[in-house]
Amino acid sequence: MARYGRFAARCKSAAFARPLCAVPQTPLLPAAMLNQTLFARAETMLERAPRLALVLLCLCLYLPGFFTVPALDRDEARFAQASRQMVESGDYVNIRVGSEERNKKPVGIHWAQVAVVHGLEAVGIPARSEIWAYRVPSMLGAILAVLACFQFGRALVGRRAALLGAAMLAACMVLVVETHIAKTDAALLATVAVAMGLLGQAYLRPGAFTARQAAAFWVIMGVSVLLKGPVGPMVPLLTGITLAVVDRGAPWFRPLRLHWGLPLMLAMAAPWMVAIGIATEGRFFAQALGDDMIAKLGSGEEKHWGPPGFYLIVFFIAAFPSAWMVGPALRQAWSQRSLPASRFLLAWLVPTWLVFEAVQTKLPHYTLVVYPALMLLIAIWALDPLRFQPGRWLVWSMRFGLAAVAVGMGVLALVGPRLLAGVIPWASWLVLPAALLLVWAVLHVSARGLWARGAALGVVLVVPIYAAVLGGVLPRIEPMWIAPRLQAALARVAPGLAPAQFGMAGHAEPSALFAIGGALHLLPSGPAAAQFLADQPGRVVAVGDRQEATFQAELIRLGLRVEELATVSGYNYSRGRPITLLLYRRVP
Repeated sequence: MARYGRFAARCKSAAFARPLCAVPQTPLLPAAMLNQTLFARAETMLERAPRLALVLLCLCLYLPGFFTVPALDRDEARFAQASRQMVESGDYVNIRVGSEERNKKPVGIHWAQVAVVHGLEAVGIPARSEIWAYRVPSMLGAILAVLACFQFGRALVGRRAALLGAAMLAACMVLVVETHIAKTDAALLATVAVAMGLLGQAYLRPGAFTARQAAAFWVIMGVSVLLKGPVGPMVPLLTGITLAVVDRGAPWFRPLRLHWGLPLMLAMAAPWMVAIGIATEGRFFAQALGDDMIAKLGSGEEKHWGPPGFYLIVFFIAAFPSAWMVGPALRQAWSQRSLPASRFLLAWLVPTWLVFEAVQTKLPHYTLVVYPALMLLIAIWALDPLRFQPGRWLVWSMRFGLAAVAVGMGVLALVGPRLLAGVIPWASWLVLPAALLLVWAVLHVSARGLWARGAALGVVLVVPIYAAVLGGVLPRIEPMWIAPRLQAALARVAPGLAPAQFGMAGHAEPSALFAIGGALHLLPSGPAAAQFLADQPGRVVAVGDRQEATFQAELIRLGLRVEELATVSGYNYSRGRPITLLLYRRVP
């Protein structure tokens, strides 16, 4: 505890008290680029209203592209379509996509999305066909996670480090992407950030941890179970076990009130679990646990496999623009592991990270639940006047990592649209200059030892990069967005056609279900498409180019005459190949 006292005193030193945005005597950047008045105003806002500043930062990061990027294949479209069918059917227990049960994830995110849609429609905003409405819980979850990182991080690392860590968390590329996807992970991060913040308070001050705080912890864990099953509770469980082993005791365990807290958590999730078990006759648990969870542990499900160390490599992209400082931050944290704050954050980070590395199925967003701990550790190091000083080789590798990701984004923004669409949107030309400005500014400042200011600059200067990519580039790569163009073509050539009268063979992506309607028929083959037309007049089918030959052969066998209505060509990024869909209608 004596060492902790020295650490606390150091946190209150003059270096830590220096504002993040204060301008040094030597101008940080040319006056034409960066006005000192703006820095002063930013400093005032950070001091007086840090939560408002964080919310405004989040909105600047998350709103571009939020309304304009179409539904993504495959997970987002599946989640949104299942929620839409809940809205339309009034069945809030079963989870279905089209006519099929989707027994993989719990119902929590669907309830949140349904609540948003009903709320918007209650005030006169038609929302059930708009993908952005189903993304609202993801955005709110991300904002809540950022605010929780600041709110609870203050007790762990101090106010300024918590503010910097929360800002860096908000700007992480993986979290920005997750706010634009209508699924569970941003909302899950919110529950984990709040729960771990409460656990951190119990760890640092067990005697002051109240029953109300314990109840909040277990309620949040119950919500987390409804969002993604055991993944949320796994994080505090592994953290607690690690701390108990390392500390050779757990005085913080009793204040959590496990004897009534665990039943409270289970009571949050039990009613729906019982209802879905009855409704599906046990199929939900057999498929969610066996076909989904256990399959991910033992093999790379849906080809999402990665070698050990996958998350370490991906981190430098997923946590851009702050990941480049993680090396010295972790080294310092390990050397200070006897301090309560560093010990808690490492216990949050290490065991959960190792579990995900051991799991065979790997996706970049899986480790998002430990990013608050990583960002707070980076903030501690960046603000510490007695920080560990990285060697020359480490500094150069850090700089290379930052520059490689930033320049890579700029180049990809130019090359990607050119390869897929044959044109380069105007916004693509803004990404590379903005990326080069970010690299130059951050490295210029950090070279003078102002690491915290460099981190803050990175967060600010990444905003136009994300805005250009998400708001100006992605929505304009038309070949990627097959479903909206297919829906528009269908409305043009067969206006008023009911989704049940439309079939599709050779393209079974769920975005088509969301764009056209859950009642459309996903047909297994070209012959099935021909039979679909033969069964009832007035129907329309879309046939993929790979199924065209068998479709035409079956038409000849059945003696059917058809007319070609339209052609939709694009790039199926889920399968990594181009596709052409031809729309046909039976001729009487």
